[in-house]
Amino acid sequence: MEREGESLLTNLQKRLGIVDTRYDHGPQQRGGRVRLQDSEQRTIVINDTVKNSVRDFSGNSISTTKYTIATFLFKFLYEQFSRYANLFFLFIGSIQQVPNLSPVNRFGTILPLSIVILASAVKELAEDSKRARADANVNASKVKTLNGSQFIDKKWKDVVVGDIVRVENGQFFPADLILLSSSEPDALCYIETSNLDGETNLKIRQGIPETSHLLDPEAVSLLSGTIKSEHPNNSLYTYEGTITFLGGKTVPLDPAQLLLRGAMLRNTKWIYGIVVFTGHETKLMRNATAAPIKSTKVERSVNKQIIFLFLVLMTLSTLCAVGSLLRTLTSNFELDILKVERSYAVVQFFLDILTFMILFNNLIPLSLIVTMELVKYYIASLINSDLDMYYEPADTPATCRTSSLVEELGQVDFIFSDKTGTLTCNVMEFKMCSIGGIGYAETVPDDKKATVDERGRVEGYFDFKTLLKNAETHETANVIAEFSTLLAVCHTVIPERDENDPSKIVYQASSPDEAALVSGVQLLGYNFHTRRPKSVSVDHNSYTHEYEVLNINEFNSTRKRMSALIRMPDGSIKLYIKGADTVIMERLAKQGNLYVDATSIHLEEYANEGLRTLCLAYRDVSESEYTEWSRIYDRAATTINNRQDALDEAAEMIERDLILLGATAIEDKLQDGVPDTIHTLATAGIKLWVLTGDRQETAINIGFSCKLLTEEMTIIVCNESNLLDTKLFLQEKLDYLKKALAASETDLSQSRAQSGNFIHRFFHRVEKTGEWLSDRRSLSNVMNFLKKSEDDAFFIDKDRVVDTEPFALVIDGRTLEFALTNEVKLIFLELACLCKAVVCCRVSPLQKALVVGLVKQNVEGAITLAIGDGANDVGMIQAAHVGVGISGMEGLQAARSADVAIAQFRYLQKLLLVHGGWAYTRMSKLILYCFYKNITLYLIQFWFAFDNGFSGQTLFESWMQSCYNVMFTLLQPVALGIFDQYVSARMLDRYPQLYKLGQRSEFYNNKTFLFWTFNSFLHSFMIYWLMKVTCTESQMLANGQVVNIWFVGMNLYTVDIILVTMKAATTASTWTWFTTLSVLGSLVAWITLFPLYALLAPMINLSPELYGIPGPLYSSATFWATLFIVPVLPLVRDFVWKFYKRTYWPRSYHIIQEIQAYNIPDYRPRMEWFKKAVYKVRQIQRLKRSRGFAFSQTETGQANLIRNYDTTIRKPRG
Repeated sequence: MEREGESLLTNLQKRLGIVDTRYDHGPQQRGGRVRLQDSEQRTIVINDTVKNSVRDFSGNSISTTKYTIATFLFKFLYEQFSRYANLFFLFIGSIQQVPNLSPVNRFGTILPLSIVILASAVKELAEDSKRARADANVNASKVKTLNGSQFIDKKWKDVVVGDIVRVENGQFFPADLILLSSSEPDALCYIETSNLDGETNLKIRQGIPETSHLLDPEAVSLLSGTIKSEHPNNSLYTYEGTITFLGGKTVPLDPAQLLLRGAMLRNTKWIYGIVVFTGHETKLMRNATAAPIKSTKVERSVNKQIIFLFLVLMTLSTLCAVGSLLRTLTSNFELDILKVERSYAVVQFFLDILTFMILFNNLIPLSLIVTMELVKYYIASLINSDLDMYYEPADTPATCRTSSLVEELGQVDFIFSDKTGTLTCNVMEFKMCSIGGIGYAETVPDDKKATVDERGRVEGYFDFKTLLKNAETHETANVIAEFSTLLAVCHTVIPERDENDPSKIVYQASSPDEAALVSGVQLLGYNFHTRRPKSVSVDHNSYTHEYEVLNINEFNSTRKRMSALIRMPDGSIKLYIKGADTVIMERLAKQGNLYVDATSIHLEEYANEGLRTLCLAYRDVSESEYTEWSRIYDRAATTINNRQDALDEAAEMIERDLILLGATAIEDKLQDGVPDTIHTLATAGIKLWVLTGDRQETAINIGFSCKLLTEEMTIIVCNESNLLDTKLFLQEKLDYLKKALAASETDLSQSRAQSGNFIHRFFHRVEKTGEWLSDRRSLSNVMNFLKKSEDDAFFIDKDRVVDTEPFALVIDGRTLEFALTNEVKLIFLELACLCKAVVCCRVSPLQKALVVGLVKQNVEGAITLAIGDGANDVGMIQAAHVGVGISGMEGLQAARSADVAIAQFRYLQKLLLVHGGWAYTRMSKLILYCFYKNITLYLIQFWFAFDNGFSGQTLFESWMQSCYNVMFTLLQPVALGIFDQYVSARMLDRYPQLYKLGQRSEFYNNKTFLFWTFNSFLHSFMIYWLMKVTCTESQMLANGQVVNIWFVGMNLYTVDIILVTMKAATTASTWTWFTTLSVLGSLVAWITLFPLYALLAPMINLSPELYGIPGPLYSSATFWATLFIVPVLPLVRDFVWKFYKRTYWPRSYHIIQEIQAYNIPDYRPRMEWFKKAVYKVRQIQRLKRSRGFAFSQTETGQANLIRNYDTTIRKPRG
């Protein structure tokens, strides 16, 4: 009996699909009583809140915020001062406080730094408050909880372990529950786990028989006992526990009774459940990891360049300190007049280095970080407010949850996408069918309407209205009747009537395909409405026909078919079967099949349309044959070992000599615009990999539907059973592709991180892996990181041009496990990168994250984006550089964990090509311009040092320097960062190839940075020496006074502001009102505010150096002459260089800018026609490929549960 009990439990688990053998090796797989050690269990007392309250159980309130009140200050400051710029300015601000060391005001750095940090804190709090509000909404949701003998509403956050709750149809489970009873027979219920695994097909759960009779509040309130449960863990597919009733009876609990938080009750009126895990102890929250700190490729480059500028700063400071030292040691003026003690010269040398570091510190722009954060935040708000990405049916706008990654959207190389709920809606529609060799379709295009050729053969399709007529009078009427009867009775669908409207029937099905077929056959007048344990009832022609269901041979991935033995109303027995064409065709009778050729042609056409196909057939079974076969089937059903194999062998014996009736075609409805979006993204140079938990045939079929897979592709299918075979298969295919590529390109298949020096190797590792910047664990880890051998830095070139026959790689989860081992992963990765498309099937959430990580770490410079809609996608979303969650009708776990949330996959096109492309170019210009304007101003101090004897004297007043970035040159980079468009959105959409500019980092890289830095050196040198020639030491003012240092300094300061503002004007590609304001407003603000400040500040002993400067300065003709001449001369070189580039060395976007400016028509040849001609022969050859078939339900085990249903019995109200 014990073995029999174990077998029944194991079968129940397999039927319900709640034990996944890929990840689960726990005791519940083996069935039987679960034995938990005391240290491995928690005890819950049923209906006793007092005893449960004294135990250390977590509350049900959840928080996904980044900070708390207690941790905000520490975490925020740690993150801020992990940035090199902030850390540098903290150091400078600290040494400025040393007396007699700083040549400028001691608060000139600390105060602006404090403002920058405060602004960042406000931004962080604003973003985190959004997460807090979302958490508050979830915590405030209500559920009915048992209180005495009645259910009352209680907020989710107040639910505790041991509460008995009532969840109704369409509601989410508030915590992890043990199912006690439901409105369905035998405590069955349907759940949808889209929030957990992204799949909307329903799954069955079943309570234990001992509690299935608890159908009202009074009964469940009398339940007493204890539950011994495993401790909280993150395994979604396992559960161990026992329930002990008051009388001492103990019953094991397993995943069949577990209802997880995040899942939704569907097609079941109500359930009672007892809470076992709450809040952050639920399995869903245990699978949610803390959001990782992500840095963008641009930010990593900025950090590198800040290091470079720091080295430049140290070099300049050291040179000036050396100059001061030489003057001290060699000049008699220092010794005789200033009485400088030469014995302290060496000490003074090091102090001078610090002095000049303070003087030149703004070579590294203090305002850069906060300006970047401000601009990114505003760009994120533009994404949020874009009506083109607003999904009206669900009232869901796009939401950029992490503004710091916006520019990364413009550099994506790889997209990793889930299938169900991301590419598809998982809504099946009955579109076409072939019956008796004649094709029918729901909607028939004009070019496919049925015609009769010269030989009397019908070509094309009739509509379903014609099908209804043919069912009455056509010569194939009997075939149509058999076809329709098969669809109406050969399934595991349960009809549910709406009690408020009994005429309305809702079909409950674990397979959306079966529901679509049963709904579709209603169009032919066959209305399935009742299921009893041994029969089904179908209305047709105003009569009710009852069909006795004798046996069901269930579907599994090996059989690829299901069949039912049906006793017809006239007493005869028929075998109805449906399945994949490959398995049905080979079991057809040699005689009597008239429609094989015509049906095969239709199947090929369905496959080309990307539809999911099934072949339908039948055979008559004699009473004697059935009696004999039934005995064989019964013996197989009671076999202890290898029961499923025995059942499959029994089914094989009767599933033969079939007569083909026709075929069905179901559309797994894609989200709107998915094929066009995938095509456009591919044109933009982005590679799409689909990582799905679906079976292989379904994934391939969807691949064709969404145009990820095309007819001209050669599909490499990798299904191997061990590590060695996987390695040999992948290596063989890789060698073949390499040979094909050898004739068309140079060998760029593998590239190593080559380096000629320590600095290059250091920067290379920081940029490609981000380990040093993102980890920041300890100095020893940093050193170990730098000591990695060069042989470990093995990368694959992401920009490799593959100009050969297109390939696609399809690999299943089991084989992928071998492919991800250290021995094989680089072979797999290189092969995958040479393919146009990659589809990974039956993969676990962990495997999804591992695939993303494999590409992220080993493809040189690649930016990855992961997009999904379920909790099973959270791992890969967080592993990728950018995570995008699909929000809307289904669960929001992925959207809440993502950096950006959108409602439809098609919005990804504008998000990346337009917003991403703009964000990347805007941030590139902003950063380069910020470096430029600061270097240009503060290098003037370096040139001035040669004229002041390296004394450390500043040329500019301290507070004027502090206002440079926060007032007078603040708006220019903001205008470039927010409003600039190097080309319009229409052009970016029309020419997606422009996206490759971001992929290749062409706007912002080391080369462009060095060019802008050199330009800054040149411009600062030119304006300083031009001013030096103009404003000599002996220059006389109108009042007879000689110019002083502050007069020259303010003149130079004004010239610099005009120069950098004009540079911003020439850099902008688009002029808006804000651009005009930033250019003219900055100049007007300086000219008007400076004399006002110079008048008032000295009155309060602030900036006394400026007293009396504005009058003589503004009355000087030389001053006004320099304003109109000196800033223009440095820009002449820039204009000449731009003219040369656009005329003789144009870039792709230069051409598009001219097309946009002059509205030039597009005369590009339509290469698609040439491609079709080239691949026509190969298309015809591939028409014989195997097709995806329309089964997606859990394999086996549901027939017995379904046959327990009796839809004629009224369900309890609970």
